[in-house]
Amino acid sequence: MTIETLPAARKKVYLPPGLPVNLLLLTNGQFRPRDPIRLFEYMARKYGDISTYRVGHLRIVFLNNPEYIREVLVNQAPNFTKERVQRRSKMLLGDGMITSEGNYHKAQRRAVQPAFYRERIGAYADTIVRHACNLRDAVVPGSTIDMAQTMMRLSLSVAADALFRTRMTAEEVAAMNQSVNDIMKVYHFLVALPAAEKLLHFPIPGLMQFKRARRKLDRQIFEMIAHRRSQGEPGELLTMMIEGQPDASDEQIRDQVTTILLAGFETTANALSWTWYLLAENPEVEARLHAELDAVLGGRLPTADDYPNLKYTEMILAEAMRLYPPAWAMGRQAIEPFDLGPYHLPAKTTVLMSQWVMHRNPEFFADPLRFDPTRFEPEAKRNRPKFAYFPFGGGPRQCIGEAFAWMEAVLILATLAQRWRVTLVPGQTIVPEQLITLRPKGGIRMKMEHR
Repeated sequence: MTIETLPAARKKVYLPPGLPVNLLLLTNGQFRPRDPIRLFEYMARKYGDISTYRVGHLRIVFLNNPEYIREVLVNQAPNFTKERVQRRSKMLLGDGMITSEGNYHKAQRRAVQPAFYRERIGAYADTIVRHACNLRDAVVPGSTIDMAQTMMRLSLSVAADALFRTRMTAEEVAAMNQSVNDIMKVYHFLVALPAAEKLLHFPIPGLMQFKRARRKLDRQIFEMIAHRRSQGEPGELLTMMIEGQPDASDEQIRDQVTTILLAGFETTANALSWTWYLLAENPEVEARLHAELDAVLGGRLPTADDYPNLKYTEMILAEAMRLYPPAWAMGRQAIEPFDLGPYHLPAKTTVLMSQWVMHRNPEFFADPLRFDPTRFEPEAKRNRPKFAYFPFGGGPRQCIGEAFAWMEAVLILATLAQRWRVTLVPGQTIVPEQLITLRPKGGIRMKMEHR
């Protein structure tokens, strides 16, 4: 797949092909606001690499080409800011690294970057494995669990302990997890509302639930900040935030902690939940996973030194995030007019790209609905363009905790799969729910058995 180009002198404002009607005028329900993936799949199937549609006054350009995506996220990154829906995340995240822009964003990133240097990542391994082992040993053989919520609680306790040195009790983890669940129930609806920020000041039932859940989450995070201000711990992430930004208020630190904490556990939990689901559906992959764990670990718990040798385990997670990417779409808005292939597009154009759609593109992933971890063997990866697969985004705003997330997910999966075999409880329909992340709607009930 190549990008068409025209000589600069022949460039003109010219819209890509796309839907001829404003989506707000459609009445047949073909493209529902709560199901944007269906729209994205249609646009990719009908129009190919680049297409356009309108929602009200907004002009949207949808990209389905790795080189176009690279142009926006990397080559022309300074010309783009977060688009409207992501900016509205400030209602939950405040002005943290996901929502902030410009010099403030750079200052935040510089303050926490040392915590995610590759040479420091290994120091988190023992904490990750300890929490996973506690869960592994607590599960009763033959019992049924909601795997999605179990992975949420596990990932939350790991993120709080490994990143912020905060040991949360089971009750505190459950309370924070419930706050996040309550937020997710209404958040997707909230960001789609016109003037939602103003509506938050009115006693509307769904919005009141969102505000109550956000206040509960804030209380727990402000307690973490107060404790760390009074008892600094050198080298710890929250201490880095405070010391690296001495003029930052508790509210500003809160925004940053909320962003890293939610990003640090929500995405990993969903990646692991979908991985367990796919393992249950593909016993031959599960058998090869067990063989690698036996060969590499020999029955002992994994360590940071084992992480590079758990290659198939990592490939399983990579393939799970191909089929069910926790971050399933992302967008940017142009500051100035810009060129993309043969098109010269105006300022304020919103550009969207979907990991869900790109990761299932048959040009790069043959038989794309098949679960096949060998797609991520080194040679296969080298033969694909970089942005055919981008679960953690890309460019200067690529997820700062990507290296931590990979190690955490691999060590958790290795620790639990040493002991567990999983089967799906019959009668479930497992479908993805398009929230901030891609959650399994209604959870995933699984029966746990010793290997």
